[in-house]
Amino acid sequence: MTDTATATELSRSRTLWELISRRAALTPDTTALIEAAEDPADDRTLTFGQLRERAERVAAGLYATGVRPGTVVAWQLPTRIETVLLSLALARLGAVQSPVIPFYRDRETGFALRESKAEFFAVPGTWRGFDHTAMAGRLGARGVFEAYDALPDGDPALLPPPPADGTSVRWIYWTSGTTSDPKGVLHTDRSLIAGGSCLADALHLTPADVGSMAFPFAHIAGPDYTVMLLLYGFPAVLFEKFAMPGALDGYRRHGVTVAGGSTAFYSMFLTEQRKDPGTPLIPTLRLLAGGGAPKPPEIYHAVVRELGCQLTHGYGMTEVPMITMGSPDDTPENLATTEGRPPAGMSIRITTPDGAPLPPHTDGEVRLRGEAVCQGYLNQERSDEVFDADGYLITGDLGHLTADGHLVLTGRSKDVIIRKGENISAKEIEDLLHQLPAVADVAVIGLPDPERGERVCAVVEQPPGAAPLTLPQLTAHLRAQGLSPHKLPEQLELVDALPRNDALRKVLKYKLRERYA
Repeated sequence: MTDTATATELSRSRTLWELISRRAALTPDTTALIEAAEDPADDRTLTFGQLRERAERVAAGLYATGVRPGTVVAWQLPTRIETVLLSLALARLGAVQSPVIPFYRDRETGFALRESKAEFFAVPGTWRGFDHTAMAGRLGARGVFEAYDALPDGDPALLPPPPADGTSVRWIYWTSGTTSDPKGVLHTDRSLIAGGSCLADALHLTPADVGSMAFPFAHIAGPDYTVMLLLYGFPAVLFEKFAMPGALDGYRRHGVTVAGGSTAFYSMFLTEQRKDPGTPLIPTLRLLAGGGAPKPPEIYHAVVRELGCQLTHGYGMTEVPMITMGSPDDTPENLATTEGRPPAGMSIRITTPDGAPLPPHTDGEVRLRGEAVCQGYLNQERSDEVFDADGYLITGDLGHLTADGHLVLTGRSKDVIIRKGENISAKEIEDLLHQLPAVADVAVIGLPDPERGERVCAVVEQPPGAAPLTLPQLTAHLRAQGLSPHKLPEQLELVDALPRNDALRKVLKYKLRERYA
């Protein structure tokens, strides 16, 4: 069998545990995880065989404490080998797990614990100066146990059979905070396997690759990436703490070939490369890949030109971990300006607000149907609102399909600014402003205005040492790019840093609207 044929066969696994077992049987001695420590002497590794064996022992330990199939277990842990083991152990038991981003505090964590009705809660103790165990006590969490560097252990012979059904809800993920109200998103093993399979297929990876996880494993990208490793049998380097330039040594000494995360990560790599343009930042790097946030075309061109590697960007969300993905063999035009194509089994429909399908190159609502789509939300009313009569998920994103099936996103429905009755795309303006050297990042928002309905406001984060940007300079650039005058920003705000979430560093526009309204 070829690597691709093997991956295709593995992608048919009914459950995540079945996928783990099959990969461990195929390549038990191949490295699966590498944990990069600040001191190279403290680096740790785990093979696929060890991953299965240790996860099963942890599952037995959890079973002895009362965790059963269907038991809801929340965990709030950093990106470490122990975190992966705990998650896979819960998959072995058929428990329902609710990962919580480790940077969340009382408000968000308490909400997740209450809504999920978690019976157990795994925490890291005191991590990065914050006492998670004490927070769990304040929140009245049940079954609290610390799982940073020691996990429950038991005899696998005492375990019940692993789950055979991959379509039951066993995962509750929380929307990443770009809106003020989080939602509990319901996933199955099969929906996560489908999402990871899409990512693996699009990127054309091989067992010779070395991946990396610089994002929280508690994010929906955690299982997405894990499935990809299991399908192709290559390792990933885990970064518990990701900060530049400190993390670069881990990428270099382990020969990472595939890195990424989101647009903010691409920008961090570019910033480091520009400190020494003549020396490759990571000599083995051949591909940056990610998603979860808009990608200005200029970022794509800068990565290819300055980092000397390919950049493929995709479209995913907590509700659907992988929808489309750029492929290394796409044209530069498609890689720069689209989110790639959907895999087999993912149906994308572009519609009017009332659900009528629209033809290619016509902007409308993006709606999705396929195996990777979630089962809905913990809140049934929200579930009823988000699926249309044909079973398509209404994403809230706007965009169009090209004639050859590539998806172009043009914004969020709430990012359409309505000024004097005319619709204005925030993303169109943002993409043009990213061309300015005085702009490190930008968010364009609509603010209430008594005369216009909404006015256009650009909130700009500038690079270090840049002279303060003025509104006339900004609008002159946009006019020179041919932007229609009715779309020009009427307000400019300069900030030291745009507000972002703690997972993939998405800009939180609702906070900007609250600040400047």
